[in-house]
Parts: sequence; structure tokens; C-alpha cells
Amino acid sequence: MPRVPSDGEDVSSIRVLLARSGGTRRPCVRLPDDDALDGRVESGADRLDDGLGVSAGDLVRIAFDREEYHARVAADSRGRLLRGAFDNRRLARDAGEGANRLVEWLDANDREPGDSVVLDVVVSGELYGLRIPGDRTVYDANRGPRSSLADIARDVDE
Repeated sequence: MPRVPSDGEDVSSIRVLLARSGGTRRPCVRLPDDDALDGRVESGADRLDDGLGVSAGDLVRIAFDREEYHARVAADSRGRLLRGAFDNRRLARDAGEGANRLVEWLDANDREPGDSVVLDVVVSGELYGLRIPGDRTVYDANRGPRSSLADIARDVDE
């Protein structure tokens, strides 16, 4: 499994804002629109020709504090966002259960709506990382299973 540093040439880093979504008091990560990345990209802009590589409803892996979690890309009237990170894909799909590791991480780092974090695109469409601006980390950049295996796993989860 290749290890990729957040400041490596294979990672694109984008400054994103924390926000509140809907009636919840919990913070979430606001993902910029693909056509609004200018001025937010800290490194790797040349690898973002297709934007962030995610759409509302996608399930992705998200890493922070050297742990990997699962998240569903949500959307509201202002665009895409990540409302939580969970221990497995099933919990990410049914966010009412399980601990929300994203909220725990943001609390532990004294982050609240209006603050920024860095979103690292490690494997577009599959694996993303979050870190505090100025911090450096290393990701395990393993690719997820092929589509057919992912479909089987999804059926088992349901």
C-alpha cells in the first residue's frame, strides 16, 4: 500500500470552510463547486481538471488523524458537503447510527463553522483527507475494490 504525504506531488490540497447545514448545530465540511476551486487550491491544481471527483450521494473514504472513515457526500441548496465520517459504509449511509468521527475530530481541534480545514484529494472519487491548515500528514493511498466487488460489498451491507 503506497504511502503518500499530504504535501506530495500526487495530492491536491484545497482550503474548505466549515459550515452548519439545516437545523443541526453540528459543523460540516462545505465542498466548493468544481467551477469555484480557483483561489482555494493550495497545491496540485493541475490534477483537478475534473474537479473534486464527487457528486451528491457518493460514498467516499475520508482520512484524518491517520485513521480512515466513510462518508456520504450530501447536498443542500448551497452545494455539496460532508456532514459526518463513520466507521463503516453502512453507518455512512444511515447516519443516524454510530459515532460521527468528523464532529469528534473538529471538536478535538477546536474547529467551528467559519473556520477552514484542508481537503486533500488523495485518490479522486475514492479517498480524501482532512487536516488542519499548516499540518502535514501521510495517507495510505490504497484504492478501493473494483466496481464489481464494491457492488457485492454494498449488497452485503444492505
